[in-house]
Amino acid sequence: MAEKEREEDLLIPERFFYPKKIVSGGQTGVDRAALDVALELGIPCGGWCPKGRLAEDGMIDEHYPLRETDSPEYSVRTEMNVKDSDATLIITQGPVTEGTASTLELTNRYKKTHLVVDLFRAKDPAIVRKWLEFNQVGTLNVAGPRESRTPGIYDKAVEFLRRILQRDGKG
Repeated sequence: MAEKEREEDLLIPERFFYPKKIVSGGQTGVDRAALDVALELGIPCGGWCPKGRLAEDGMIDEHYPLRETDSPEYSVRTEMNVKDSDATLIITQGPVTEGTASTLELTNRYKKTHLVVDLFRAKDPAIVRKWLEFNQVGTLNVAGPRESRTPGIYDKAVEFLRRILQRDGKG
């Protein structure tokens, strides 16, 4: 019975304290969704972005609290965000490909906890909350495809992340 009660406790918003910080690389799509939701909900955020604040839509806006790497290569910021985080949440629609696949490979290389959520299949935020709590994730790297590769992923990621991270019981 105590185990069942503990499992239910993880779903009570007042007891949900993880993550303490959200990081991403600032690219369009999932990265930007993570930063926007964190800013909206008052969760500290940041992360690494390429030199020149490079993204597919131009320069990443200064209101995103990102630090620039010494390189304009996306792979450098991806690696730094994985290394500097406790865990990585990868949000996709379908299979993990391209830069997102590189993120997944890096989580394995650095032996970092990770969870892949395919929005075509799993949409229950409680699963992610339990994973965050169980792993006591302080700094969460959020990654996934850019908007041009998966049109509409930004809006879907925003909706999903709000449901995970809202602390007022609306998730």
